[in-house]
Amino acid sequence: MIRINNVHLPLDYSDAVIRKKICRELRVENSAIQSASIFRRSVDARKKDNIYFLCTIDVTLNSNEDAVLKRAKNTAKAQPYTYTVPPWKGGTAPLVVGMGPAGLFAGLVLAQSGAKPVIIERGRDVDRRTEDVRRFWTSGALDTVSNVQFGEGGAGTFSDGKLNTGTKDSRQRKVLEEFVRHGAPDEILYDAKPHIGTDKLKITVKALREEIISLGGQVMFETKLTGLRVRDGRLTAAVAEQNGKELVIETDSLILAIGHSARDTFEMLHAGQLPMEAKPFSVGARIEHLREEIDKAQYGKFAGNKRLGAANYKMNVHTDNGRGAYTFCMCPGGKVVNASSEEGRLCTNGMSEFARHERNSNAALLVSVTPEDFGSDSPLGGMYFQRNLEQKAFVLGGGNYHAPVQRVGDFLQNTPSNRLGNVLPSIGPDYTLSNLNTLLSEAVCHSMKQAITAMGRKLQGFDHPDAVLTGAETRSSSPVRILRSTETLESIAVAGLYPCGEGAGYAGGIISAAVDGIKCAEKIIAKK
Repeated sequence: MIRINNVHLPLDYSDAVIRKKICRELRVENSAIQSASIFRRSVDARKKDNIYFLCTIDVTLNSNEDAVLKRAKNTAKAQPYTYTVPPWKGGTAPLVVGMGPAGLFAGLVLAQSGAKPVIIERGRDVDRRTEDVRRFWTSGALDTVSNVQFGEGGAGTFSDGKLNTGTKDSRQRKVLEEFVRHGAPDEILYDAKPHIGTDKLKITVKALREEIISLGGQVMFETKLTGLRVRDGRLTAAVAEQNGKELVIETDSLILAIGHSARDTFEMLHAGQLPMEAKPFSVGARIEHLREEIDKAQYGKFAGNKRLGAANYKMNVHTDNGRGAYTFCMCPGGKVVNASSEEGRLCTNGMSEFARHERNSNAALLVSVTPEDFGSDSPLGGMYFQRNLEQKAFVLGGGNYHAPVQRVGDFLQNTPSNRLGNVLPSIGPDYTLSNLNTLLSEAVCHSMKQAITAMGRKLQGFDHPDAVLTGAETRSSSPVRILRSTETLESIAVAGLYPCGEGAGYAGGIISAAVDGIKCAEKIIAKK
């Protein structure tokens, strides 16, 4: 197979156009092409009057490919990706705690190996969870068992389903291919910024669970980890709570994929003296603009092109107080959602469906915070910092899960908002006009204001006075890191315990968390 790099394709390209490009690049006849497919596709929008797709194309020829490679430029020999699941050699069934991306893919690989894992999840299955979340967003009735943070699929289920990642690990291809095999759109295999969308991600997550069960795995919902049993530094069992009753699960291998919001579990592990440390993360607010304005700013006259879809952006600046500020988890054509999971505390996130067709586009506007900001030397200092900020947001919004919102123009002037402009907040169950300068620290607000102005110079309209800020965004990543061996991936204190994924501090998104889950599963299989 030949891989051709740096192929420019027009927005309206067809299979015939692709074949014509291949013939020109490889200097072959059309009849020599056995098969062709796009391996990678990104949008080059640097020149607004000439936007095109920049692609990598995989080609299989009927003729001698080596001879063609010698004369062709921008090409390389390529092999189709394969992932071989290591076979299970026997032993006690592994336990996976949590069904976010890390737990799901750890469970999937273990099941495919023949290990018949047991997976416990404190929340509910994705169908019931969806009903619980929708009820909260419309009525304000929070279910602390089943919400945006807890339940099948993890926090990523109610997001944009973004799959772009910085990891170079080849296992990411395994993740993408499994998503497609379980119902995700094929284009995630080649788009540079792939996304599944919340609507399609729910179907995919359910299909992954069904395969795990079909291979002999066991899945238990509404089952929360409450303790670990350790003898001579080795794990012997896990203790869980199910329907108000204690459940002891004997195992010598446990993948701890609890997510970044299992705060009571963090407290239990800390009380049990499991080594962990506070880590930096970021806080801020969601910023919303009209989708069509962001599309015009990014794509000019090509805004609205169906192949381009709703426009994305990603920006960062370094502010004069030494903090980094950046946009994160951008949701084109999406909504800001209430992501609360604890009573009396409010936090936000962003969500898009696959079509990305909502009126607004939004992103988190975040500023870095470090353990020096937490006011505590505890490894859980960052978690308590988050809780305090979320409690302030709950109170500022009126104490009923109505989110505090503010026009950007008012935020920059430190003036409480008393009206809205042409951008209407999308969050439910409702919102309260507020002043976010009273919610976030002076240092965070200072950096956010500098960032808004600087980003407005990069992206026209980003600093528009009628853009809307919704607070507070607190859960960009885990506030703790559960320490593990770089070689075995086990806890440095408990053999057989594998801190895993975003909650444990070793991932930052769906793909990297899923890859970490696969790596932990491989370590367990290899150890048997």
